[in-house]
Amino acid sequence: MVVYMIYLAIGALLAIYLLRRLYIRLQLSKAKHPSLRGHAKISKRIARFLPFYEYSEDVIFTVDGAPEDVASRRRQAFYALAERFATNAPKTLHASKALEGNISDVDFTNLYRVPFQFRNFVTRHMKIGLCAEASRGCQIKDLDDNWYYDLTGAYGVNLHGYDFYKACMEEGQALTRELGPVLGPYHPLVIENVACLKNISALDEVSFHMSGTEAVMQAVRLAHYHTRKPKTVVFCGAYHGWWDGVQPGVGNPRRVNDVYTLKENCPDTLHVLKTRNDIACVLVNPLQALNPNGGQSSDSMLVASDRHAEYKREDYTRWLKALREVCSEKGIVLIFDEVFLGFRLAKGGAQQYFGVRADMVTYGKTLGGGLPVGVVCGKHALMRRYRDNAPADVCFARGTFNSHPMVMGAMNAFLRKIEIPPYNIDFETTDQLWNRRAAQMNKALETAGLPLKMVNMSSIFVPVYTRPSRYNWMLQYYLRAEGLLLPWIGTGRFIFSHNYRDEDFETVINKIVAAGEHMEADGWWWQADGLSNRQIKRSVARELIAARFQANKQVVR
Repeated sequence: MVVYMIYLAIGALLAIYLLRRLYIRLQLSKAKHPSLRGHAKISKRIARFLPFYEYSEDVIFTVDGAPEDVASRRRQAFYALAERFATNAPKTLHASKALEGNISDVDFTNLYRVPFQFRNFVTRHMKIGLCAEASRGCQIKDLDDNWYYDLTGAYGVNLHGYDFYKACMEEGQALTRELGPVLGPYHPLVIENVACLKNISALDEVSFHMSGTEAVMQAVRLAHYHTRKPKTVVFCGAYHGWWDGVQPGVGNPRRVNDVYTLKENCPDTLHVLKTRNDIACVLVNPLQALNPNGGQSSDSMLVASDRHAEYKREDYTRWLKALREVCSEKGIVLIFDEVFLGFRLAKGGAQQYFGVRADMVTYGKTLGGGLPVGVVCGKHALMRRYRDNAPADVCFARGTFNSHPMVMGAMNAFLRKIEIPPYNIDFETTDQLWNRRAAQMNKALETAGLPLKMVNMSSIFVPVYTRPSRYNWMLQYYLRAEGLLLPWIGTGRFIFSHNYRDEDFETVINKIVAAGEHMEADGWWWQADGLSNRQIKRSVARELIAARFQANKQVVR
């Protein structure tokens, strides 16, 4: 009888334990975003089975059911646009061709500018330039003396205009020329740089790295090291660099299992953070305020017109404050990843802009004054790479080129310049300026009757499409033809430097409207009666299923 009671008690305890584990697991699942972006393991498996297929040339202009007269206009416009690029920039295209097959990034970006069903046809016929030789103001010149208004923002580097960074680089070189490429000893400018960064971040210590990805890597490693907890939380759609530890995006290979990808701005997520004891740190990319739980907009994913962006500063501020409270309560390290957005919102970054303090902050991009850099700022207790009572227990990180004298010189010039007008950003004034400009652009697009509008977070704009279409990705080529330089993600994101004058911005508006009107006239935004984004995605899903089970990977309708 006693043995029976013992077994019964053990069974009951085991059942309670398993039920609790199940409850915790269900709560975690509830906090994950329902899309594939929120389920890294599942998305990785599905990506392996997603078949490649392409549209044949017979139907590539009619995949939305367009009649022959519309298809004919599209076909003529496509080849005319390709010929225009070839005629206007032969030297640039020749140099760009020499990069193919030699630089991996080039081959990747060339193929991922448009949805994969179109990519072979487009890359075969529509050649675009990848090389440039000069910059001035807010423009960049290719090898054929064509000047383009820059909407890439150098992927976040170019905050104040290229002339500003040229000056930083020249001043930095002059300040450190005598020391040259010496590695090991620190140039004394580092002392001033550290003091400035501590003041800007309101944190205690600084470490230097060679890229934003490296900075995030070290911040996460230190958080795990000091909390002795195994898990990192990132939010659905957020980008924190390309390394395995924080890149659970759709299809990306990962060999670690220590990241939870949860929903941003969600009570379920706060509940998970409150009730689990295995979370070392939470990473926040403040850029996600523009598109919570959404991935980086890219024309390669522009299958329909359901790209979404919406910026609500007050809502995101409330979310960050709630997150800060929970992290403080549970001893979770809150890390702001400001590699991309840092200094654009305010000199004090997202911490100042949203009024929320982080435990660690990572910087990069623009902080290097035009040169590569990554920086971690953090509290004393989190930045230490060793334990006093365990001398062999360390968190080693030491890059050969960290604190390179020339980088420190350019950084010093940058940090000094942002203390004076016009580079000392007042975020309220800056927001008002760019909100006014966004409204001006949207008014022009609406007046022209184009199915396009802009959503902005300060000087970062995301174009969204308001009419269901399979061909929105074509707009990137019309914009290039009008003299606008876009990032490799096409119309996914426009990044304006803050040296844009009103007259420059008005010129860009006119070019965007002109590009849209030409695209409309050429039939790309033709719409069948009743066509919806849902119908488009269902059609693509049927194609994927059919392609999975057929030998011929070319779709002919």
